[in-house]
Amino acid sequence: MIFPMTEVVGLLQEGVGHLMREAGLALMSLEMDEEVRHLAGERHEQHAARRAHRWGKEAGYCVLDGQKVPIERTRLRTPENREQRLGSYEMFQRSGPLEHAVWDKMMRGLSTRNYGAVVKDFREAYGVEKSAVSENFIASSREKLQELMERPLGELRLCAVLIDGTPFRDRQMIVALGINVDGRKTVLGLREGYREIPALLTALATSVSKKGVAEDAKVA
Repeated sequence: MIFPMTEVVGLLQEGVGHLMREAGLALMSLEMDEEVRHLAGERHEQHAARRAHRWGKEAGYCVLDGQKVPIERTRLRTPENREQRLGSYEMFQRSGPLEHAVWDKMMRGLSTRNYGAVVKDFREAYGVEKSAVSENFIASSREKLQELMERPLGELRLCAVLIDGTPFRDRQMIVALGINVDGRKTVLGLREGYREIPALLTALATSVSKKGVAEDAKVA
């Protein structure tokens, strides 16, 4: 991939980060064009091994640096006249990087109201509005909570487990915190429910034990 020097200088005047983002966008377009050539051959070239043929272009988007950025993609049709999927385009649309970028910035104190104004690096970028940011934050938080709740704990060397709760509106949040022999603390699990504290404690203790926490750890 080659950038003309005048274009590079112009992008650098807006910052190195801007140059890298534009280079990333150009690389994505190049990768999609390569996949199109692999499936359909060179334009106007006739060959028997053609797996698809070009069917015009369509406006789409990719996720770059935690933002949705418009990008144009070539459409393909199979010999059976069905839409040919582009693996590179689907990969560039994955929502994971966007959700993780939103989660990281909001955990550092950025609000949904100010998110777009602070992080928007592409003039045409979208998906940084308050409602979209909130949805991505919820999705990423759900994924991280699932990882926390399902990760194995058998390798921990705990000397004590602390269980405590705090009311949140009309619910109770019960958390189990493990203290390792070297003093490090690890969240072992949590439960959310109403006022049935004994049932929550039983469910939490059962969940923690199933993940491999030693039964001889002292509980407080």
